[in-house]
Amino acid sequence: MIFEQLNPSSCKTYLLADDDLKQAILIDPVINHVTMYLDLMKERGYQLTHIIDTHTHADHISACPSLRDATDCDYVMHELAPSKCVSVRVEDQSELTLIGKKFKILHTPGHTRDSITILTDKLLFTGDFLFLEDAGAGRDDLPGGNPEDHWNSLLKLSNIPDDMVVYPAHEYRNRKPSDMKTQREKNPHLKIKTKEAFILYINDLKLGPADWMKDVLNANYKCSTDPNAAWIPTDLPACEIKGTMNPNTDDIEVKYISPPKFKDHIKNNPNILLLDVREKYELSDQLGHIDNVMNIPIGTLTSHLDKLNSYADGNIILICRSGARATSAAKILTTAGFLHVYVLEGGMINYRLHGL
Repeated sequence: MIFEQLNPSSCKTYLLADDDLKQAILIDPVINHVTMYLDLMKERGYQLTHIIDTHTHADHISACPSLRDATDCDYVMHELAPSKCVSVRVEDQSELTLIGKKFKILHTPGHTRDSITILTDKLLFTGDFLFLEDAGAGRDDLPGGNPEDHWNSLLKLSNIPDDMVVYPAHEYRNRKPSDMKTQREKNPHLKIKTKEAFILYINDLKLGPADWMKDVLNANYKCSTDPNAAWIPTDLPACEIKGTMNPNTDDIEVKYISPPKFKDHIKNNPNILLLDVREKYELSDQLGHIDNVMNIPIGTLTSHLDKLNSYADGNIILICRSGARATSAAKILTTAGFLHVYVLEGGMINYRLHGL
């Protein structure tokens, strides 16, 4: 079997082919490289029999509709995929015979409802369900994403042999494909022990999809063959957790304020802004919210900075459930030039533990 990764960018497309059969398949092709894919098939004399999307992509437009139009190949996705031009729909534990080889399909939702992982020989194509090592996995805050589903999907990896090598749909920092043994040792998604802990971990990292990602999803829902159907920024690790956050914020020092000092700080600074960056529904959950807070969810913060202009030189205290999202928000505001930004240490959980 011939096996190659074709793309020069962070979006990965995998070619699998049989030189004797002169047949090939592509996994997660990208519309910007359609001509390259077709030229490669012609140059090597391959018939492109199948194209597979591991899920509905939010950071690039799939080449599958264009390639199907050009070659009349079969387009494979999970049965829950919203795309109308898919010709072969698979489910959990489906098996396909492609290029003379057996391919097993696992339904691995979490990043999206239609995510699949593909197994053949010692190769494991994980899409955005699992990235390499400290990259973790794709974010679960896109439409159809669900951290509980992601946890249940990760359990399906328990019987995958250590020597299976992981090939994700993205790699943003030049990590090299590595085996499941390495992932079990280094990937944070595989080190968390309980479903509850995993869900809290994911929810506290949530930034929300950028508006442009929704446009890309809609283009893929509609089987677009136009590479300009949606504006897409370049070189952004958008599908990673925190991927739409400015990478220059990593080294910014954040100032924290404890719940007892927080109470005194508000009393002595009546003009302070309290900004809760949780989702709106969380303000009425068990933890509740602090009176007179402004609510801007973390996922929309960068596009609503204008609402905070009058506090550019004032004090802002950021609040969330545990402090994780507020810390990210503090870095965003500091990068944007806000001078006096604080995070409520431990978030609403710590606030309630102090009896406040």
